[in-house]
Amino acid sequence: MINYREILRLHSLGYSQRRIESSVRSSHQTVKSVLEKAKAQGISWPLEDDVTNAMLDELLSGKEQKGNSPYAEPDFAYIHKELSKKGVTLTLLWQEYCDNCRANGQQPYMSTQFGDKYRRWARVTKATMRITHKPGDAMQVDWAGETIPYYDAATGDEYKAYLFVAALPCSCYIYVEACSDMKQENWLLCHVHAYEYFGGVARLLIPDNLKTGVISNTRYETRLNESYRELAEYYGTAIVPARVRKPQDKSIVEKSVGFSTTWITAAMRERKFFSLAEVKEAVAERLEIINTTPFQKRPGNRREAYLSEEKEFMLPLPSVPYEPAVWKQATVRNDYLISDGQNKYSVPYDLIGEQVQLRLTKNTVEIFFKGERVASHHRLTVFQTQPVVKPEHMPEKHRRYLRYNADDFRLWAKNIGNSAERVVDYFLKSGSSQEQGYKSCVALMKYGEKYGKEKLERACEGMLEISTVPSIRTIAIILKNGKEPERKTSSPTNSEKYGITRGAAYFKKGGERNA
Repeated sequence: MINYREILRLHSLGYSQRRIESSVRSSHQTVKSVLEKAKAQGISWPLEDDVTNAMLDELLSGKEQKGNSPYAEPDFAYIHKELSKKGVTLTLLWQEYCDNCRANGQQPYMSTQFGDKYRRWARVTKATMRITHKPGDAMQVDWAGETIPYYDAATGDEYKAYLFVAALPCSCYIYVEACSDMKQENWLLCHVHAYEYFGGVARLLIPDNLKTGVISNTRYETRLNESYRELAEYYGTAIVPARVRKPQDKSIVEKSVGFSTTWITAAMRERKFFSLAEVKEAVAERLEIINTTPFQKRPGNRREAYLSEEKEFMLPLPSVPYEPAVWKQATVRNDYLISDGQNKYSVPYDLIGEQVQLRLTKNTVEIFFKGERVASHHRLTVFQTQPVVKPEHMPEKHRRYLRYNADDFRLWAKNIGNSAERVVDYFLKSGSSQEQGYKSCVALMKYGEKYGKEKLERACEGMLEISTVPSIRTIAIILKNGKEPERKTSSPTNSEKYGITRGAAYFKKGGERNA
């Protein structure tokens, strides 16, 4: 029997055909024919140990066909290609094979023989390596362990760029992106960018058990981060985290991480970057090289394999890309405000003391209580000292205060009397802004409600008689006592004139001190 295994092994080592003929003691035509048929059927070295010369003889010499076998030989390459399609099984293909044989007057193999022959063909040609994953079925994601340094051009400070890697197991098409950190916002954004790069969404999403995506993953329960679950729901995919300490569950992305470490991180080790933007651009360039470099053991490259075998099975992208949202918990304080970490926003005042959930996107702040949205604000991009407050979130007395303005105060005072009008005008003009006098004006209005217009007007008149600097406290005393404080007519004494400061005479020898 021809030593098929040795012929293929020597050929893989680069031996010439003449040396192979001499080593295996086969004719020139035999060796040439074996190599041509092996190439046509995708059979190459190395082969599995259980692949015997007898199996290779059956595949490459076609003895069953030469012996006028009554059975029609299946087209295994066609079967393999069809099996990669969604919903197609070996049983369905065997049924179609039988129908085709009967239509042509041929004898089909039984289902068990059909399956055995296909699996033997697949094992020898290594086709099983390509059908373990259905096209469009899964996207595996992870962070690469190695980082890319970049530097501040002014200070020379060193920073690290982290690599996000996403891989489609069927075509081995990959997406790589450089990020400033591995926090949740970048994690979610990278998924969005990966889907846009692929032009579609895989049915399953297989991450590792990192905290930005998975809260816990036990034998009985998987708890996902709310933001990550929301992203999957938006794109219509399902998150199935890899089992803890089971890297084989995402073997393709593990290999892709190693591949990107070699062909991106290591390949750029001599380059020096001075911004994250430069790193991103360089990574994108290397990514194009990776996805367009020809495969070593099969025709085409990653991009061609994706376009021809997988793209049509990807789920369509939504019309609008997902806007990443970060969820966090907060307790509503007495000022009925919550913070996004930079600015403050109002919630309904009756939630004071309650715990609420914040959904933060780039442009919005949403507040949820027991699963129901109770408030929404446009998110500020820069720090602002004043909180963002909606009037409907405030108690009635706070809303009333918010509606106050200088014109309303003056109009009210005019209805009280001339003296009240002068006092209000002073309150509004005494500070650097009118708003500083609002509190005194509000207090004056409350006294008007309590004591009546006439008493308030007389109190303001009395206040102006004793001082040109009205004080809300003095007015309150006048109203409470029913009369104005006595005015001081006597000239101030030395102690009143100087307060606690002692004059020079106090320290003179023999002066008043010793009198």
